[in-house]
Amino acid sequence: MEKLFHKSPSKPYLISILSVVFVSLLCLIVRDSIDYKIVGYILLLLVSLLAIFLEIKSVLLAAILSALALDYLFIKPYYTLHIDNAEDAFLLIMFFIIALINAVLTNKFRRMQRAIHIKETRASTMKLYNTLLDSLSHELRTPIAAIVGSIDTLQQKNVNLSIEKQQNLFNEIEKASMKLNYQVENLLNMSRLESGYIHPKLDWCDVKEIIYNVCNRLTEETKDHKIVYLINDNLPLFKLDYGLMEQIIYNLIYNCSQHTPKGATIEINVKYDVDVDFDRHIDLIKKCIITISDNGYGFPEDQIDRAFDKFHRFKDSKTGGTGLGLSIVKGFVEAQNGTIFLKNAEGGGAIFTLEFNVDCLPINSLKNE
Repeated sequence: MEKLFHKSPSKPYLISILSVVFVSLLCLIVRDSIDYKIVGYILLLLVSLLAIFLEIKSVLLAAILSALALDYLFIKPYYTLHIDNAEDAFLLIMFFIIALINAVLTNKFRRMQRAIHIKETRASTMKLYNTLLDSLSHELRTPIAAIVGSIDTLQQKNVNLSIEKQQNLFNEIEKASMKLNYQVENLLNMSRLESGYIHPKLDWCDVKEIIYNVCNRLTEETKDHKIVYLINDNLPLFKLDYGLMEQIIYNLIYNCSQHTPKGATIEINVKYDVDVDFDRHIDLIKKCIITISDNGYGFPEDQIDRAFDKFHRFKDSKTGGTGLGLSIVKGFVEAQNGTIFLKNAEGGGAIFTLEFNVDCLPINSLKNE
C-alpha cells in the first residue's frame, strides 16, 4: 500500500486532502445530530489512520486541514474561523496538538519498525548465506575434486592405465557430474521459488512414465536399494506440470537413497482416488495420490516438523546435503495446488504422501480415439 501511495510525489497530499474532505462532508450531513466533540474524535482517528500509511508531511497537512474543518464547519458560529468561547478555543488547540503528536509518534514508530525489519531480514539473509556456503563448500567441492582428479589421472602420459581403470575414471566423472548438476538444479529451483517465478504448465502427464524415467536416472544412487513399484497399469493421465513432477519425484527418491542404509526398500505407490457423493451419485474431487516410503531410519520425532525448512539438516544425519531438496519438493507441490505430508512408519522409515486435485483422462478414452 505504501508503494502505491509513493508512486507520485503529490499523491499522498491528494489522499490527505480528499480523506479530510470526505469525512468532513459525511459528518456535515449529521452535524445537527452529533456533538462537535465527536466530530473531533472522528477526525483525530482519521489522522491516526493516515499516519499508518503516509509520510509525516502529508499527515501534518491532514492534521492542519482537520483542525480547520472542525473550526469552520462544526464549532459555532459556522463557516467562520472565529471562536466565541475559551473552552472551544482550548479544545481546538488541544485537538491540533494531539493530532500533531500522534502523527509524529506514529511516523517514528513506523520508521523503527522498518529499521527492525531491515535488520532482521539482513540477519536472516546472512544466516542463510553462511549456511549455504557451509553446505556448498562440501557438496560442490567434492564432485568438482572428483572430476578434476579423474581428468588429471587420465591426462598423465607417463602412467599406463588399463581399459578397465579408464572406464572406472570415466564413471567417476559421470557420477560426480550428475551430483554437481543435481546441486546446481536445486539452487536454481530454489531461486525460482524465492522469486515467485514458478508458473505451472499443466498438461496431460503419465505419472508412471515420470517415475520410471526418474528411477532410471537414479540407477547409480539406488543400486544398493530395492525399489518396489505399486502402480496400476490402467492409471489415467493427470493434468500436472511434467517438469515439476519429475523434479519432485527425483528429489524424494534421491533423499530416500541418501538417508537409508544399503539394502533398504523404497516403495513407490500411485493411486487414483475419487470422492463420491453417494446420495447424488456424482464424482466430487478427483485425486492423484503418490506415496514414496522407505524402511530406513525415519526422521527424529522432535525435528520432523522442520523437514521441509530451507537449509535444514538433521543433526544425526550421516550424509551431507544443502537441505534444499525437500523444501523444493514442498514448493513445487504447492505450486500445483497440491499438498505433501510426512510421517514416520510404525516399523521404521519415512512416508511421503503427495495429493493433487486434478483433472484426469482415462487411458481407455485415448485407445478409443
